[in-house]
Amino acid sequence: MNDRFARRSRALTRPMRAFDPRVPAGARRIHVPWPRALLVAARAAAPVAVAALLLVPTAAAAQSAEGEVGPPIGSPAPAATLEDLDGHPVQLLDYVKKGEPALIEFWATWCENCKALQPQMDRIEKTYGKRLKVVGVAVAVAQTLRRVRRHVAEHDPGYPYLWDGQGAAVRAYNAPTTSVVVILGADGKVVYTGVGPNQDLVGAVKKVLAAD
Repeated sequence: MNDRFARRSRALTRPMRAFDPRVPAGARRIHVPWPRALLVAARAAAPVAVAALLLVPTAAAAQSAEGEVGPPIGSPAPAATLEDLDGHPVQLLDYVKKGEPALIEFWATWCENCKALQPQMDRIEKTYGKRLKVVGVAVAVAQTLRRVRRHVAEHDPGYPYLWDGQGAAVRAYNAPTTSVVVILGADGKVVYTGVGPNQDLVGAVKKVLAAD
């Protein structure tokens, strides 16, 4: 018993600098075991954390998933209260008027899939901007309104961005991740939904404009 106590005492008083050089000389390492309740909680939370990571598709794995996200095809565009980049409440449908097709992208500054789609978004705005309304919905995940403002100021795409600070549009449009795109026909009904970097947005827009 005395030998075991002595070995434990030496372990408890081992200098911490052997483990972390940032710790001042003379400091002592004390091992405090986790309470059982914390261990159980950590193990229970692990699957939730993994599931959350799976909601963010990588550029390599994400597909266009046309029709698998967003509102049902043929349904009216849902209403949602957002904010403009000055923080004023606005209605999404005020930016998406009947009589004119529209494209809505759920977007974030950190979204690699959105960056992959940006050349198509720029082409659509430049080529079809007078016939189709483009709106970016900035999701309130891992970014701030200030960061979105700065990004838009530095990379103005020519179309408006709205801030979905409360997730109203995300819920209304069934957008579980970024790079979700919803296209509306001139009658205000959903004609296309997709997600990921491999979407043919230009082709989808051409099809919608040809139909209208």
